[in-house]
Amino acid sequence: MRIPRIYHPAPLTVGTVLALGDDAAHHVSRVLRMTVDAPIALFDGSNHVFAARLTRVDKKGVEATVLATQMEDRESLLHLHLGQVMSRGEKMEFTIQKSIELGVNVITPLFSARCGVKLEGERLEKKLQQWHKIAIGACEQCGRNRLAEIRPAMTLEAWCAEQEAGLKLNLHPRAQQSINTLPLPAHGIRLLIGPEGGLSAEEIALTANYGFTDILLGPRVLRTETTALTAITALQVRFGDLG
Repeated sequence: MRIPRIYHPAPLTVGTVLALGDDAAHHVSRVLRMTVDAPIALFDGSNHVFAARLTRVDKKGVEATVLATQMEDRESLLHLHLGQVMSRGEKMEFTIQKSIELGVNVITPLFSARCGVKLEGERLEKKLQQWHKIAIGACEQCGRNRLAEIRPAMTLEAWCAEQEAGLKLNLHPRAQQSINTLPLPAHGIRLLIGPEGGLSAEEIALTANYGFTDILLGPRVLRTETTALTAITALQVRFGDLG
């Protein structure tokens, strides 16, 4: 049986006994039906994995004792920051989950002129919390020991205006340049993926003003969630740790 991996939000130390959070405790006790003495693997975002054993499983909670630790670096050498204009329904959740499996380090949800998602206030905050849980689950599943960051949502222009070193890319169906012609990025990549209806002409001009390079993936028009994962995969193959 595969040893389950659990994220713990506080720093871990060998020899300590800790109580698992509500979601983790429910997963261990109710979903996996694990019992006392069962082994689990914990990670706290420090790029280490901690071997642990369950020492308490009951209605009041689940506790584990940390037994040993070692560094397990599964991070790509390519730092990827995805700016994703929010998509409807489960498409955004799918994009977040799979992008993290592919090695994206930071995801910023964006609002644009043709964004089909209208969220604000409490509804937006709940959605961000949901996406954070999806990020945790993706890291638990794929073996990453650093937690990918889900940033607060912001407007497209505010995100483009941020000062961040690195190559800035915008997917455009009429671009002249491809990923294979890009130079090796010295400080990572900032990748913009537009909405289902595409960026407006004004927004495309705005990205150019902020130093973004338009790139083309191929001759076919891809859905927004397909575009994100295809571009990330191609960038990881060319500059990162895939292939």
